[in-house]
Amino acid sequence: MQQEDDGAPSDQKDPPGIDCAILRPLLAPTIAGADAPLRARLLSGGRSNLTYLIENAAGAWVLRRPPLGHVLPTAHDMAREFRILSALATSDVPVPRPLMLCEDPSVLGAPFYVMEYRHGIVVEAALPAGLAETHDERRQLSEIVIDTLVRLHSIDWRERGLAGFGRPEGYLERQLARWRRQWEASRTRDLPEVERVLTLLESTRPASGDATIVHGDFRLGNLMLAPQSPPRLVAVLDWEMATLGDPLADLGWLLIYWGEPGDLGTGGGLQDAMASTALPGFLTRRELAERYAQARGICVGATDFYEVFSLLKLAVIAEGIRARFLAGRTVGAGFSGIDATAPLIRRALDRASAAADARLRP
Repeated sequence: MQQEDDGAPSDQKDPPGIDCAILRPLLAPTIAGADAPLRARLLSGGRSNLTYLIENAAGAWVLRRPPLGHVLPTAHDMAREFRILSALATSDVPVPRPLMLCEDPSVLGAPFYVMEYRHGIVVEAALPAGLAETHDERRQLSEIVIDTLVRLHSIDWRERGLAGFGRPEGYLERQLARWRRQWEASRTRDLPEVERVLTLLESTRPASGDATIVHGDFRLGNLMLAPQSPPRLVAVLDWEMATLGDPLADLGWLLIYWGEPGDLGTGGGLQDAMASTALPGFLTRRELAERYAQARGICVGATDFYEVFSLLKLAVIAEGIRARFLAGRTVGAGFSGIDATAPLIRRALDRASAAADARLRP
């Protein structure tokens, strides 16, 4: 939500990773209102890209940059984020409007971009008071989430100038190879279960359908909503993993975050994120998949592979976060004692054990 601004520059030091004195003359020529003294605060970061609110009496903007230290190859590409936001800015998938890209790492120690600041809330765990409080409103929110994914996957990426943004052919094969490499680059200890899941996925990889834009981190926690009911989508956030590829990868990712009644204790590190959608009124995972398939006119079938694959990716990401924490290179709160890798990979094995595809069962 927007803060009250008295126009006076803050005496508080800038958070790590940003320098308002350097930013001000850089932003002023292209962003109206940015010529006055700026102040900054960290909105989120350390576990992913760092996101800052920069503001003064004239306005507020958002700056995104990579995390501090232990950045994996191919990850945290600011130019790619800026490109996908630019391509979608006039689409029916709402995104913050990108304003400026700086690829010179000497300015802030890494490339970054600035985008408009949109007002709304992001649901990370419990639903806030006033949002989706009734059974009907929760169903409506469910439909907003899955229908937004349908609209994203229905966009003609060629018409949006995204040819070359990814390599759709062989997407799943390359993804599995990539996440195997990411694991080797991130690992801080031996976890044989990761190798077991990787081997299962490599041996059961399905054929992909027509390629679409893939968000890569599509879930309720990356959707900005209007703070009051009825539910309304303000923006889809966090495009750092976007590419072109198999759309069911997005669906599988959404489903591993989507809790249902009875999921208590089975979240594998995702309990908080799954809590809100476990309330009465939200669509079930099966209903989400069915609505998606009907809207796109495709046969989705079992989503087992994509859910196990998503849990494997999330476990590798969690290990990268742990590596940065152990190296003392995280920014923000909530890292002490963090270790989600093991519970996530155990959940992946549990999901594989219950798969309709017998080949996935370890």
